[in-house]
Amino acid sequence: MGVKLALPNKGRLQEPAIRLLEDAGIGAVDKEARQLFARTRDPELELIFVRAQDIPSLVAKGAADLGITGYDLVKESGADVVELLDLGFGSARLVVAAHEKTGVKMAKDIKAGAKVATEFPNLATKYFAKKGIKVELVRVSGAAEITPFVGVADFIIDLTSTGTTLKTHGLRIVDELFETSARLIANRKSLRMKRKKLDEITTALTSVIRARGKKLVLMNVPESKLAAIKRIMPGMAGPTVSRVESVKPMLAVQAVVDADKVYEIVQKAKEAGARDILVVPIERILP
Repeated sequence: MGVKLALPNKGRLQEPAIRLLEDAGIGAVDKEARQLFARTRDPELELIFVRAQDIPSLVAKGAADLGITGYDLVKESGADVVELLDLGFGSARLVVAAHEKTGVKMAKDIKAGAKVATEFPNLATKYFAKKGIKVELVRVSGAAEITPFVGVADFIIDLTSTGTTLKTHGLRIVDELFETSARLIANRKSLRMKRKKLDEITTALTSVIRARGKKLVLMNVPESKLAAIKRIMPGMAGPTVSRVESVKPMLAVQAVVDADKVYEIVQKAKEAGARDILVVPIERILP
């Protein structure tokens, strides 16, 4: 029983999604040959390339068993899907931003009848209804940040990663709806009918995500220095220690550590007497 996985056909989530699948060993997709459908290394898994905003509804309707898209798009669609995994890329915030000329610094100060440009009309409607503010929504399909600049709207609800683009266009953030990132979502019926395969795919992706930002550090340590090294290298569940066949009592110590801690750990380990230190990249970590 085959599985269809829907991926964005363009945009900021596409390449990270493809790279995640490749790192998981599921399939290096030929970019030149990529059309609507694509095969993977797994004969039971087929990729479908569609608009990111269409993926939640396609998964909900069963046209795809799985999908990778933004959490913001899942929320906007209101589609009845199951979120399986936060994929850890495409992070952003959905915010309300006001043009500096309005003088508004807090969302509660937005006046009734204000024009708000957004790609997220459903989320915007719910947000302002909760605030008790009646606004006029201006639906756009992109580049909402320029609408205040050209006089189409004074406020926007849009995604931002750093806020730099907003500042460039004279906008300030006055409220935040939620944080978003890429998610793996599933069709409810598919979860029941194809559970084993969907769990297999989820585990493969999870193993790659767990490995990112981690390194395997290995070293030889005099037996007398083991206690000091263990304090330096806690690892995920404590370091692994084995005996080295040598004239002097020597132990091999290895541990998975955060990549940003490697420099500090290596320096401290050397000072504590470790030698023959290796730092190795990790492709996957299976639970």
